[in-house]
Amino acid sequence: MARHFKEKEKSEYDQVVIDMRRVARVVAGGRRFSFRATVVVGNRRGKVGIGVGKGADVKRAVEKAAHRGKKHIMEVRISKNGTISQAVTAKYASAKVLLKPAPPGSGIIAGGPVRTVCSLAGIENISSKILGRTVNKLNNARATIEAFKKLK
Repeated sequence: MARHFKEKEKSEYDQVVIDMRRVARVVAGGRRFSFRATVVVGNRRGKVGIGVGKGADVKRAVEKAAHRGKKHIMEVRISKNGTISQAVTAKYASAKVLLKPAPPGSGIIAGGPVRTVCSLAGIENISSKILGRTVNKLNNARATIEAFKKLK
């Protein structure tokens, strides 16, 4: 009797884990630990999304986050030379991000989660700066998504 294993089909979206945290909740008898994963999902052709997932182990948390990221995909307007149309600032919680178009050949001048979100969105030339003082990668990534929403 042959068993048929369901193979995972290759997704059209690439995914990158930008943050992994161990979180705890206090129950009778001590603390119960789980993991929180933040994943950026994109097809490098104008679609990008962010997902957050929690699980008892790292693998399950990453799978949940990737699934939620695919559910929250948004379209990013990219001009012909691989950049954004105009400079834009956006704020999410205490994170503040400035995105500016860059000339062809300059690449992605960005740090941390902003670089990851821009590269998975398919932007080739951009200059950015994280203006907020927070080091929270999730909020910085969400501020980048908010900036993309403001583009005309």
